[in-house]
Amino acid sequence: MQNAFRPFFLAGAFWAAALVPLWVWEYAGGGHGSLASLGLTGHAHEMLYGYLAAIICGFSLTAIPNWTGRAPVAGTGLAALFAVWIAGRAASIGFDAMAATIIDIAFLFALAAVAWREILAGQNWRNLPVAGLLTLFALSHLLFHLPAWYPGAIRGTLSVAALLIAVIGGRIVPSFTRNWLASIDSPHTATMPGPMKAYDKISIAILVLALLCWTLIPVEPLTGILLLLAGLSQIVRLARWKGLATLSEPLVWSLHAGYGWLGIAAGLTGAGILWPASMPPSAGLHAMAAGLIGTMTLAVMTRASLGHTGRPRSADHVTTLIYALAHLGAVLRVCAALRDNEPALLIAGATLWSGAFLLFCIGYAPMLFGAKPPAAAATR
Repeated sequence: MQNAFRPFFLAGAFWAAALVPLWVWEYAGGGHGSLASLGLTGHAHEMLYGYLAAIICGFSLTAIPNWTGRAPVAGTGLAALFAVWIAGRAASIGFDAMAATIIDIAFLFALAAVAWREILAGQNWRNLPVAGLLTLFALSHLLFHLPAWYPGAIRGTLSVAALLIAVIGGRIVPSFTRNWLASIDSPHTATMPGPMKAYDKISIAILVLALLCWTLIPVEPLTGILLLLAGLSQIVRLARWKGLATLSEPLVWSLHAGYGWLGIAAGLTGAGILWPASMPPSAGLHAMAAGLIGTMTLAVMTRASLGHTGRPRSADHVTTLIYALAHLGAVLRVCAALRDNEPALLIAGATLWSGAFLLFCIGYAPMLFGAKPPAAAATR
């Protein structure tokens, strides 16, 4: 194994495509046995620490060498890490609880350790917060297995994911947008804000405070107010990145659309705290999970897969359909939450959302494990 994104993106996408229909089937009362009895806890666990953990691993171990200038984790080390992830999935559905806990928790702690090692060795101080967030991700997974901490662990994990997107997405969305606008000689290039200006830092600080309160004191009115403020500040942050100028290139606008779910999710979650009779908590939860995490991971996975396999950074019809399915599926899932999980909306949303990941597997597997195009191979 030479590139982390290849096995982890494909395996993570397959796991997401399989888990959602499995959960809906079980929710509707079908099936028996370990594969059909994940339950709500198992569903949450595998979406966060199975699918999401795989995508974060694939992205971070691909990006960190670019940040540090060091050689990527590859070969036996990468194969061992992937084997631990696979073992964790097998343990979660087939072994006893203790074996599943030990095997599965080891994966994220190993990933965090690798990130710390590479970033410190490369003296890449700017990305120390990323290593810190990966450590918090691993710790939240540990807390997930403690019954008293289970609800807080889910909120904490979602908060870590949201902050990773706010920090890393806050770099790559405007950067990729600026590069694309420059490639078409757009006049908007000159007015693009620079990276991590004062407003970006303030909006992230507000988001950190809001998510910390949501993790620790989720029903307090102050938490709801902070989440609404954080959501608004992230929407304003996104608007500064000229997303409307990118509508002709799905590979770029998908990043903007994915990031937009951060503001929506924070706002819905805050509204659910302040007006629980009108806004069910699951609406904000699924806006963050299916909306923010689902669409943003697909946007990053497609772009990284194209770029790192020597393909043109431009979306074809299959890739554009992937984005459309994921966003529409997320919208329907949130609508289902608003309608007391109406079965028709729930099934439709799950079908479209999981279909996006299945289409990624079908469309991108030949790219991830096939040879590079001749022109790209010649320039290596």
